[in-house]
Amino acid sequence: MSTSGTKRSATAALAVLTLVLTAACDSTGMGETRPTSASTSRADVLAVKIDNVAAARPPTGLEKADIVYVEQVEAGLSRILAAYSSQVPSVIGPVRSARETDLELLRQFDKPTLAYSGAQSALRPSIDTAPLEALPPSKAPRAYFRSGDRSAPHNLYLRPEKIPHPATGVNAAEGLGLRFAAAPPGGTPASRRTASYPSARFTFTWSADKDKWLVGMDGAPARTSSGDQLAAATVILQEVDVRDTRFHDRGGNTSPFSSTVGSGPAAVLRGGRAYDVTWERSTAGSATGFTTDDGKAMTFATGQIWIVLVPK
Repeated sequence: MSTSGTKRSATAALAVLTLVLTAACDSTGMGETRPTSASTSRADVLAVKIDNVAAARPPTGLEKADIVYVEQVEAGLSRILAAYSSQVPSVIGPVRSARETDLELLRQFDKPTLAYSGAQSALRPSIDTAPLEALPPSKAPRAYFRSGDRSAPHNLYLRPEKIPHPATGVNAAEGLGLRFAAAPPGGTPASRRTASYPSARFTFTWSADKDKWLVGMDGAPARTSSGDQLAAATVILQEVDVRDTRFHDRGGNTSPFSSTVGSGPAAVLRGGRAYDVTWERSTAGSATGFTTDDGKAMTFATGQIWIVLVPK
């Protein structure tokens, strides 16, 4: 073999060895790929479906979410979809099943990971084709565990480090184009607002001392697993169309779908004031925008945002 041929062979062998070593260094031991440093430059979103019935409270890790979505589910109850990026706690839960509403909501993000306990068989094909990384326990069994302090099905929890999914330091809201800045002029004084579903109720009470909106559920303070009251820097009460779907739960209750593509009114609560705004999302692949009466983009208080999908 010629000298040039020997050099080409050596170069090719080195390239193959480099790829093998890189794969080995990025392997998590779970058949997953560990994110590289480039992934920390944007909001890599971990979305977790969290149980919200009385038997599932208090939640663990919800206070670390960037965005907390609240949606109506079967029998008029509520469930939470929490989006994490800037911070990722060591444990999140209790984790419950996915809904059709989640798939449309998550189209706003760039291929997020969705952690959920399962889904109706009829919905699974839609999850499989959605532009997200589906992560039920069957795909990452070591990332989930059952707690002994409450009964099933309200005791399934996620350990994000086992996926793995590290914090990026980038707020998921910023990835949607929402801007944290000083409040716009206007608004009206507000100390308390309520959002209701047929079988669930949320209240948000302004605390000047904490500079946040304290969260209440079904007439009682909503607590974290450590005993603190859940609190939001900004609350968005977004009016949406809610319709029945072809999906049903085991009890025969119809699964509702909250449509987040389109436009409508919303109320933004921040700094002890309420702002009437318009929300608009032209396509499933675009992010939701919120504008004030003068057509300017609404700004938000730094910290956690709660977005409650309220039936029109």
